[in-house]
Amino acid sequence: MPLLERARAGFANAFGQEPLGVAFAPGRVNLIGEHVDYNDGLVLPMPITAGTAVAWGPAGADTVEAVALDFNQARDRFNPATAAPLKPPGWESYVRGMAQLAGQSGVALAITGSIPQGSGLSSSASMCVAVGRALAAAAQAAIPDPAELAQAARQVEHDWAGVHCGIMDQMAVAAGQPGAALLLDCRTLQTRQIALPADWAVMVVQSGVVRELASGHYNARRSDCESAARQLGLPALRDADPAIIAAADLDPVVRRRALHVVQEIERVKAAVGAIETGDIESFGRLLRASHASLRDLFEVSVPQVDQLAELLNAAICRDGGARMTGGGFGGAVVAVLRADQVARVKAAVEQDYSAPGGARLSIMIEGAGGQAAGKLK
Repeated sequence: MPLLERARAGFANAFGQEPLGVAFAPGRVNLIGEHVDYNDGLVLPMPITAGTAVAWGPAGADTVEAVALDFNQARDRFNPATAAPLKPPGWESYVRGMAQLAGQSGVALAITGSIPQGSGLSSSASMCVAVGRALAAAAQAAIPDPAELAQAARQVEHDWAGVHCGIMDQMAVAAGQPGAALLLDCRTLQTRQIALPADWAVMVVQSGVVRELASGHYNARRSDCESAARQLGLPALRDADPAIIAAADLDPVVRRRALHVVQEIERVKAAVGAIETGDIESFGRLLRASHASLRDLFEVSVPQVDQLAELLNAAICRDGGARMTGGGFGGAVVAVLRADQVARVKAAVEQDYSAPGGARLSIMIEGAGGQAAGKLK
């Protein structure tokens, strides 16, 4: 059943009435620019076909009633005015946070999604933005400004989920357009849509290692970057360069974190040029360099992800490249390749890579012009 129809049917089953509407928000894959958003840097994500649908309708005054259709019909009923963060955080945390920021009650919500949890494809940002859109529709308010909606979703991640993320995921979900990468300046929130060449495809392959950013790894990397900026006397690592870092008396670990950030920002700039000139070979080299930096300098990859990236790069050869995507410690690998090579590369990965625990290999194909081959198994 299509995602929007699943949300409608789930709402009717849970609340005994038809919904008044359904809101949707996509997930995202980050092509390049990892761990630089909270350093005020430049990033290049794109929305994907998979996402979150939220059907909405009326509920009792002063309450929000929510049902998570993908979590055994789990329910939450709360007053947004008095709701507080849950420990440990769960799916309810995102709904409660968005409802409290919106000041919205008297709404019933049925939530379902097609983004694998812990995949590095921004399921939480997608959920927050979809809930925000549903709440705005229920209040008969204007369509939320993408930047304002993204900032609200980031605040919920910080205050309700305990993940001190940057703004990339939320902006990619709220402002991205199908078939295009979103060049985002995370300091100014200025954006530019960068259309992918028609003969390029984006392949997202799940490693089978489920990541968990709230476990502390992500927040620790952010702390390292903030420490580097303070010691360099800069507002953020966006303002640094390799020479400044080399001359500073930094802890070796902090130095490696800072070098990744400044070099990754430069890779994003070069990647935009490669897309606009259709230079897939150069774009692939940038992806490979990004993965090596995330593995060796930022230290957020894991052996299974490294193996998967190596397999993809070997199969793609010179016409593109692959790297880990997302916050790290598991999740997905993103590859950019020529569209006519998708079937061959997919077959090579299926033959040579085994997900941990024997999990079925999950592959998504996103194309230019908003077209997608969808999820392949």
